[in-house]
Amino acid sequence: MKIMGRGLRLTIWIGADDIWHHKPLSHEIVRRAHEAGLAGATVLHGIEGYGAHSVVHTVHFLSLIDNLPLMIIIVDSEDGIRAFLPQLDELVTEGMVTLDPVESIRYQDSRKKARIGGRPATFSPDPSSADGVSGDSVR
Repeated sequence: MKIMGRGLRLTIWIGADDIWHHKPLSHEIVRRAHEAGLAGATVLHGIEGYGAHSVVHTVHFLSLIDNLPLMIIIVDSEDGIRAFLPQLDELVTEGMVTLDPVESIRYQDSRKKARIGGRPATFSPDPSSADGVSGDSVR
């Protein structure tokens, strides 16, 4: 089954060494996104980058790895993402957040029930769809 919809992509840019209560900040953000019922989160490790302090962090064969960049990407409905933003105000002390409108296509085995954040997902038909298969995600 092919499910199409519109949403918002939240990208959180932090450092790999950023900590929240003695644990990696990225773990706490992912945990809270899951708890909030957002569709999914992915953490990507960068190999080189710089941020607000203009210090280049990089991986070299013989160097120590120093606070490499991380991106946490979450895509969900606009309402779901915007409801999650206040949690980032509490968690992120240094970093950047970007929001981008997205169109998504989700491929799913029709024999399996869709689940978002541990609960069944519901979809409403997209009236602009010619095949009646696609739909916008409803939270």
